[in-house]
Amino acid sequence: MWRRSLTTSAGTTTALKQKTKWDAIVVGGGHNGLISAAYLARAGLSVAVLERRHLVGGAAVTEELIPGFKFSRCSYLLSLLRPQIIRELELKRHGLKLLKPMASSFTPSLDGRYMLLGQSDEQDRLEISKFSKRDADAYFRYEAQLQKFSKFLDFVLDSPTPEILQGSASTVDWLRHKLQRSKFWAQCMGHTISLGQKGTVDLMELLLSPTSKVLDKWFESTLLKATLAGDAIIGSMMNINTPGSGYVLLHHVMGETDGDRNIWSHVEGGMGAVSLAICKAAKEAGVHIETDTEVLKVMVEDSGRANGVLLADGTELHSSVVLSNATPYKTFMELVPPDFLPVEFLRAIKYSDYSSQGTTKINVAVDKLPQFHCCKINRAEAGPQHTATIHIGFESMEEIISACQDACNGIPSHRPVMEMTIPSSMDNTISPPGKHVISLFTQYTPYKPSNGSWDNAAYRESYAERCFNLIEEYAPGFCSSVIGYDMLTPPDLEREIGLTGGNIFHGAMGMDSLFLMRPVKGWSNHKTPIRNLYLCGSGSHPGGGVMGAPGRNAARVVLQEFKTRYQ
Repeated sequence: MWRRSLTTSAGTTTALKQKTKWDAIVVGGGHNGLISAAYLARAGLSVAVLERRHLVGGAAVTEELIPGFKFSRCSYLLSLLRPQIIRELELKRHGLKLLKPMASSFTPSLDGRYMLLGQSDEQDRLEISKFSKRDADAYFRYEAQLQKFSKFLDFVLDSPTPEILQGSASTVDWLRHKLQRSKFWAQCMGHTISLGQKGTVDLMELLLSPTSKVLDKWFESTLLKATLAGDAIIGSMMNINTPGSGYVLLHHVMGETDGDRNIWSHVEGGMGAVSLAICKAAKEAGVHIETDTEVLKVMVEDSGRANGVLLADGTELHSSVVLSNATPYKTFMELVPPDFLPVEFLRAIKYSDYSSQGTTKINVAVDKLPQFHCCKINRAEAGPQHTATIHIGFESMEEIISACQDACNGIPSHRPVMEMTIPSSMDNTISPPGKHVISLFTQYTPYKPSNGSWDNAAYRESYAERCFNLIEEYAPGFCSSVIGYDMLTPPDLEREIGLTGGNIFHGAMGMDSLFLMRPVKGWSNHKTPIRNLYLCGSGSHPGGGVMGAPGRNAARVVLQEFKTRYQ
């Protein structure tokens, strides 16, 4: 089903080769690449998207790997996708349907208690009061502060960075660039003034502090702190005691669904439906999309300008500009001839942090819903807890720290921490009647464990069983309900999806790898040392997640270049 929906027809390869020159070629059909392509085509450019795999979407794909069960193989919930992209590309008209959960967060405890949040403010207060009345009051102030900071950061996310102008430029270009930078900083100053001095200091404290320090300051309940700390570790090997880990916490609460902040929704049809909707919008705008088409090299003229790509089958395709949706490492260490790159730039790319990633994604087919003993209700139908993000192993911040320390010592966590979601609890299109799809986002797993290899089937199975056995402690009967599963370790994510180091963000999301320093200092505005080559993936500003902002911002930069240089 999904392969037929997302690939082009059999005759399109010939059409691709027959065109003499494209305005733009996009390398990689992940969601950011498709978004860039859609905006460029809507502006009148001829655009081709080239995807190595048999389907587009990158890490936002739905695949039926067990008959009848459709897995969101990598990304699994939607919140960060910028609302203007949904609106401007009319993604809902193109089939995007978001399913808001009945509750946002469920954290079971082995002592028989649990915390279920996100049903209503009144219910949240009652839930948190079971553990601490003080925390129940503080929680709403904490949420209000994060929402205020998120609104401040909206402006930064949706704008290309005010990068310095690289290389030679005409007087007109220099003045235009200076005006754009001045406008950005003026708007930034306005937003900062609106925060006030106290708000600005509070924001800096959050961005620079360890997550543990931030949460200890606000709360006393160990279960609540551990639940909230989960947002700060997603996709990272970062310890919650590490300074700067607070930003990742904020990064994962700055999203929204239909205007409601910090709501992570399921997507009908799985995360591939997001890519499919973007794909339809792009095709409607005239974008030509090719799957099973691997780019071997970006072609660069002697003058240092990119002028197209060389395919793995030897075909040369020419274009005015090339946009890479691949990781910065893949782009500059493998696709671009190194002779055209400054030594300092190449070194910075080579030593960028892709190792801060400890994620293994396990997608599970089960024959019944898990029943959590702490809820003391066994029903065949889904309850609010099943629709929520379920935190397994998040009973204290010490448990998170211990799991991370195992991986820092070179071994997978003895007791992994997991975000568990059950999309079939709300979506009956992805599993057979009465059966369910379960997504496990597990941490921490080193890329190269010291006590074994992910290439070893028994080693892989032992880790999966470790995760299933941990769930069994909270939901007896889970292990016997498993029909089958698909598992993506960090090397699998690199090999199959193209994520360098298995890093879901195309690079670390620490404070030293964001904004003007993403992907490297001096090249944060989607441009590269190769003229006419641009980055449009998550390795560029503002970073990772199914956000779409890198793709949209890159398209804006390219269109400005076309306006001043190519027309």
